[in-house]
Amino acid sequence: MEARLEQAVQKRQVLFLYVFLGASWASAEQLQYSVAEETERGTFLANLAKDLGLGLGELSAREARIVSDQNTRFLLLSPLTGELILNEKLDREELCGPTEPCVLTFQLLLERPFQSYRAALHIKDINDNSPVFLDKEILLKISESTTPGATLLLERAQDADVGTNSLSNYTISPNDYFHIHVHDGGEGPIIPELVLDKMLDREEIPEFTLTLTALDGGSPPRSGTALVQILVLDINDNSPQFVQSLYKVQSPENTPVGSLVVAVSARDLDTGSYGQIDYTFFYATERILQTFQINSTSGELYLKRELNYEAIQTYSITIQARDGGGLSGKCAVVVEVMDVNDNPPEFLLSSLNSPIPENSQETVVAVFKIRDRDSGNNGKTLCSIANDLPFVLKPSVENFYTLVTEKPLDRESNTEYNITITVTDMGIPRLTTQHTITVQVSDINDNAPTFTQTSYTMFVCENNSPALHIGTISATDSDSGSNAHITYSLRLPHDPQLALDSLISINADNGQLFALRALDYEALQAFEFHVGAIDQGSPALSSQALVRVVILDDNDNAPFVLYPMQNASAPYTELLPRAAEPGYLVTKVVAVDRDSGQNAWLSFQLLKATEPGLFSVWAHNGEVRTTRLLSERDVPKHKLLVVVKDNGEPPRSASVTLHVLLVDGFSQPFLILPEVARDPAQEDDELTLYLVIALASVSSLFLVSVLLFVGVRLCRRARAASPGVCFVPEEHFPGHLVDVSGAGTLSQNYQYEVCLTGGSGITSEFKFLSPIASNFLTESTGREIE
Repeated sequence: MEARLEQAVQKRQVLFLYVFLGASWASAEQLQYSVAEETERGTFLANLAKDLGLGLGELSAREARIVSDQNTRFLLLSPLTGELILNEKLDREELCGPTEPCVLTFQLLLERPFQSYRAALHIKDINDNSPVFLDKEILLKISESTTPGATLLLERAQDADVGTNSLSNYTISPNDYFHIHVHDGGEGPIIPELVLDKMLDREEIPEFTLTLTALDGGSPPRSGTALVQILVLDINDNSPQFVQSLYKVQSPENTPVGSLVVAVSARDLDTGSYGQIDYTFFYATERILQTFQINSTSGELYLKRELNYEAIQTYSITIQARDGGGLSGKCAVVVEVMDVNDNPPEFLLSSLNSPIPENSQETVVAVFKIRDRDSGNNGKTLCSIANDLPFVLKPSVENFYTLVTEKPLDRESNTEYNITITVTDMGIPRLTTQHTITVQVSDINDNAPTFTQTSYTMFVCENNSPALHIGTISATDSDSGSNAHITYSLRLPHDPQLALDSLISINADNGQLFALRALDYEALQAFEFHVGAIDQGSPALSSQALVRVVILDDNDNAPFVLYPMQNASAPYTELLPRAAEPGYLVTKVVAVDRDSGQNAWLSFQLLKATEPGLFSVWAHNGEVRTTRLLSERDVPKHKLLVVVKDNGEPPRSASVTLHVLLVDGFSQPFLILPEVARDPAQEDDELTLYLVIALASVSSLFLVSVLLFVGVRLCRRARAASPGVCFVPEEHFPGHLVDVSGAGTLSQNYQYEVCLTGGSGITSEFKFLSPIASNFLTESTGREIE
């Protein structure tokens, strides 16, 4: 006994040496560490960086962390120093129960790049539990005919500790009849047996009360006691015997509660009460008592609670058969729990990277682990995602998977992905687990602003008010945030003759265009420039569109009369022969309008005339023609007032005064009368004067007519005798007799010539010729004399 205690002390010293040194060892596949249970929180266990050969700070740079299947986080890693520290007190009995060794596995994950190391933490037992008897009083019945050396099985104590700290010995209080023999089967727990040392005499001592003490192998050892009550009975010389000493049975974990597991059977050759057998659990843990129950009469073992392969795979049960005389026998029942596929795969997410920048190359989105608590094919899994997603699953070590982008993502096509990961095991029937991961796609500035039109045409009426809104330029950007915030600007061409920056401006925020000042169609009909749109991304992207501004004409210019000129010192006088036929072209009013379109369409109207029925003005070309034959009664001088009006809204007009002098064949000298324009009121006042002058003129005309007639006759005779000489007395015929083509409204050019005959240069007669087409070029004044 002392040798065993000394050996236990040596083992315990080695154990505590490992604990205080934080020993760890690494194999080719797994790092090994150990710690004693109940060790204080914060205890240093090992330096993982040193054990893995990693540099100082490398664990932090690679985002190292500890991952464990257990629900509690019992380890703490310092990424800066690489130290592995105990995060909480560990209770080996709570974690592992009777299982030895007690090993907690965990993984060290390095995410950049991804790498995994397996490690195991061995929980060393300390002697923190005393042996405990389930029954504090043990009743034994012994026949007085029992021979010395007979053994009686005693209920053994339970100790939650393992190894050297578990049960190691039993003692009983000193007496003359009994001693304790410890039965050690080698693999199972030790069982105390009460050995009879000498014959009993019921008449002398009918019963014994002894104290049974259970000792463990800890240092110092712990103990527990139970009271043994021994009753001496009459002779019962046969104890029950089981048909089988060992029963093995397999039961699926989905066996219904209440099902028969096994039926044990024992026989007793005695008769009467000595032959009646009662079946009970001889030794049963709390878990066995909660899971099974036995029929004390028939020996049938029933299931009391559902089995769970993942919790316990094997139950070892000892059943005792006791007869009425107190003799008993025992047998062992081993129940093997068979696994069924009753656990779906579990999805354990380790890390998730979201959002992901668009256009990124292969990127790790998530790291996760798949676990199935079943065994065999029931624990094998398949992992998949939908085929139409731009992601791919890559298996890693220890059932870890990485979800990686298969190609660059485009936020403008899809801003969010809901990725459903489907995990299926290989059991029958197959069980499936699905987990959905939401991945956001963040924006980068990869789209330039786009105008709604490649070019814009805007119309604005001239004479507009300053700061007039003439239109809006609009652009869109399919990016988001500041990458989609657009600023507008003018990109004006460099033109020294046209300063567009003084004409146009733009609102940088909304693209509204404004005319800075009033525009003049007659000075500028249209102009073009570009508008730029730039976003606020980094780097910024931009685009531009062409804008054409067309200025619309307003009727802001009245017609201007080119011919006859109205600003001359003396008015123009047109000559009209009295022999002119009806429709004879007297002259043509030429006018222009600086406006355009219908604002420049001109019409002519005779507003007032000395003889209203003698002349007419063609409305479209301004030609003044006679409407009838002239007579002797017509006054020699006529005054016409012609109005030129455009087609604008409202219309604008100008007036021109024409003076027409009637002549007889152009033979009488033409004198420019110093007449100026008078208003109608003045003409009425001088009517009397005109009548007097008219009477004198009639007399003079009659005399002049006679002289002209004689002159014409003499001229004809002279022409027949010799060629005539033609000349034009410039001082008597002003240049306004000739019109201009192309600059006004005349359809063709006209010129007149007057010829005088006579060899000595003395005027004898006049010659009247019809108008002939002019071959001379006209000038900007619209007059030319040949």
